[in-house]
Order: sequence, then C-alpha cells, then structure tokens
Amino acid sequence: MAAMIVLIVIAFVLFAFAASGIKIVRPFQKGIVEQLGRYKATVEPGLKLIIPFIQNLTRVDMREQVIDVPPQEVITKDNVTVTVDAVIYFEPTDAQRLIYNVANFILAVTKLAQTNLRNVIGDMTLDNALTSRDNVNVSLREVLDDATDKWGVRVVRVEIQRIDPPADVMHAMHEQMKAERNRRAVVLEADGAREAAITRAEGQKQSVILASEAVRQQAILEAEGEAEAIRAVADAERYRQLTVAEGEAAAIRSVYGAIHDGDPTPDLLAVKYLEALGTVADGRATKIFLPADMSATLGSLGAIAELFTGDEPEGDGPEASARDAAPVEPEDLAG
Repeated sequence: MAAMIVLIVIAFVLFAFAASGIKIVRPFQKGIVEQLGRYKATVEPGLKLIIPFIQNLTRVDMREQVIDVPPQEVITKDNVTVTVDAVIYFEPTDAQRLIYNVANFILAVTKLAQTNLRNVIGDMTLDNALTSRDNVNVSLREVLDDATDKWGVRVVRVEIQRIDPPADVMHAMHEQMKAERNRRAVVLEADGAREAAITRAEGQKQSVILASEAVRQQAILEAEGEAEAIRAVADAERYRQLTVAEGEAAAIRSVYGAIHDGDPTPDLLAVKYLEALGTVADGRATKIFLPADMSATLGSLGAIAELFTGDEPEGDGPEASARDAAPVEPEDLAG
C-alpha cells in the first residue's frame, strides 16, 4: 500500500513536471526562450516544449497598442501656457530588443513623448499650435520613432487630443473670433448692397436701352408706314392722271371722229377754234403756245372777219401770210 502511494506521488510529480514544460504561444504573440538565465531563441506562435526549471518562456504581445500621455503644461513661443494632452500608437517590431533594451517601455515612451511635446509646442506660437496640429503630430511621431527604434518598437502615429489655453486667453480668443465674424458680416452685407446696386443699375440701363430701341423701332415703322402711304397716294394720283388723260384722249378721239364724220366746213372749224381759244385764255394761263401751222386757220378767221365788216381781203402775199402766222396773245383772245 505504501509502495502504491509512492508511485502515485511520483506519477503526479512527473505529470506536473511535464505539464510545466508545455507552453502555448498565441498568434499575436512571440516567445522569448531563456535557458539558465541566458537568451536562447525567439519562438513563433504555437505549442512549445521547454525544460522546466532550466528554460523559461516569456510572451511578448506584438499587436499595435496605445499609450495615453498625461496632460501637461507647455509654454508656447509667444509665452502662453497651454495644457496639452496626446496619445501614442505603437507596435513592437523586435521582441528581443523590447524585452532586453528597455526595462519599462510604457514609462519610457510616456516621458519621452512629454519631453518632445514641450520642445515641439515651445517652438510654435499659440495660433500655429491650434491650427497646425497635423504638423505637431508628424514632428512628434518622427522624434519618437527615431528614439524608440533601438527598443524594437515603431511609433505608428501621435495624436494631439487637446490644447487648452488659459481662461483669459480663451475669452480673448472668443472676443477676437466674434469681432472677426462681425467684420465678415459687415463686409458681406456691404458686398450684397453693392451687388444689388450694380444689379439695379444694370437693370435700369437695360430698361433705358430697350425703351430707346422700342422708340427707334416705332419711328422706323412710322416712317416706313408714311413712306408706304406716300407711295400709295402717288401711285393713286398717277393712276388718276393716267385715267383722266386716257379719258381726255378718248374724248378727243371721239370728238375728232364726230367732227370728221360730220365733214365740217372751214368756217365752222374757225368758229370752234375761237371758242376753244376763249376757253383756254380764261385768265388763268400767263402764256399760250399755238400750233406753228396757223396760216390756214388764220386765213379762215380773216374771211370770217371780212364777212362781218364787209371788207375785201387784202391779198395772199407774203405779208398777209406773215400777219396770219403771228402769235396770238391770250389778252387779245380774251378781248
């Protein structure tokens, strides 16, 4: 019975010894194996067997991690004290250097970030620090990445969470912002009034131009209408004159035909000629041109005059022909 108990104890000890030598490294970890206090190897994730009490395995988390840098007061280049809060994102790249090159990486990188944050913000004015956070982030990340490279860590990014100026500076900034916004409002209102005045002036200009154009078009149309009316009146008058002339010509032809058909005597023609001359010489004409061939007609007139006076004709010589061909004035015909 005692031997059985001893065997059970030995088996338990052996099992515990064997169990302590079985280690599991998870996928996001790497293992540092030490043998008798000295570095032996870096193992990858998986099931690992070590010799208990002789070898030791330390797991290192290789995932990206974040460190919150405590708020601290920083004096800017223009002597303004601000409170700055930042966060650091890093990921281990070498598990061996992370274990052996730095004792407390979290404390070391926090103090390093605070120191370099003072240097970076101290070289900037308050306005630049507030408006150039990206530049601060990039500068601080480059400094921390260079410093932590020997620790087997890569600084991925640094973000400034807050930059809090003092209360009086915040009040002055609010007043400045309010004044700037008021100035912008006044400028925008003035620009709006100017644009409105310009628009109204342009509208009035276009209105005057359109009104002038309308008056010009109206005048052109009226002038064209008057010209058309004048042309129509002239055409009507010309047509009337042509019609009257044609009527008079027809009447003359009719009279001439009637006279020709009646076979009048020279005496009758002379009498009608005198009646026509009396009508022509009614006092409205200043000069009358008679046909050049007046010898026969005047001869008939002389014969008629002799019939009334009882005198004989003086002859048919050249003087009588010249006398007969002399022009007759309207006053003589009217008398």
